[in-house]
This record gives sequence, structure tokens and C-alpha cells, in this order.
Amino acid sequence: MAILVRIPQPLRNLTDNVPTVDGFGSTLRECITDLEKRFPGFSERILEEDGELRRFVNVYIDGEDVRFEEGMETVLKDNSEVSIVPAVAGGS
Repeated sequence: MAILVRIPQPLRNLTDNVPTVDGFGSTLRECITDLEKRFPGFSERILEEDGELRRFVNVYIDGEDVRFEEGMETVLKDNSEVSIVPAVAGGS
């Protein structure tokens, strides 16, 4: 099952600077595990030590925030699109 994963600029150094990669797995957790195997260091940038998403990393599957779905256990379908969006803060 192929999934399109959109990689944000701060993580592209791990993916040879490409903005999208194919991911594989039936859940978001499996997809992240797959990405970690191919791009070492990927999961530590977006996951806490307990394997859950870091507080300031948002992930959307087909436009839906996984925090309002099943989190890391959110089911992926063939041709799903996963977008990883680091939260941006700041301003004056």
C-alpha cells in the first residue's frame, strides 16, 4: 500500500531534500516506522520517547488532524496523503 508523505522543510535534510516520499503501512505508526528504516533519525524528530507525536508536530491524513482521529493508530488507506506540519510560534 503506497502512501504519499509530505515532508516539511526542517526534515528534508533526512530525505535528500525531497518534499514528498512514498510511505508504507496500514497505520500512521507503521508508516513512521517504515520512514525511520529508510531515513534514520526521522522518528526521533517527530516522536516523543514513548512513541507518540511530539507536542509541536501536527500530522494530517487526507486533511484530517490525527489528534482528532486515532493518533498514531490512525488507519491509512491506499493513496492516503500524510502531511507533517511542525507548529510555528513567535511574533511580537
